[in-house]
Amino acid sequence: MPRQTRAQRETIERVMHAFKEGDLETSRGTPVKTQRQAVAIALHEAGATNQESPTDNRRTLRRTKRRERAAERSRADLYAEATLRGIPGRSRMTKAELVRALRP
Repeated sequence: MPRQTRAQRETIERVMHAFKEGDLETSRGTPVKTQRQAVAIALHEAGATNQESPTDNRRTLRRTKRRERAAERSRADLYAEATLRGIPGRSRMTKAELVRALRP
């Protein structure tokens, strides 16, 4: 298995920590119940899976890092961007809702 980059290790640690805390969900919104499923999600998000091509792995890691950076932004920053994009209902949205609404 090839060595993982620092960015991949950080992503895997974040996902596994979320699993341990009970916060990890599948793409459908159901909670992840098994460690095996959590490891598969972590490797996919980190772009370290052997089920995809190296190009797809790099693309997945870039997308994951972009989402992680967006989650670090303040609600005021997100609200300002939502104002520029003209997203309706933005004044009543929470930070998490703004992040979802601004996803490309």
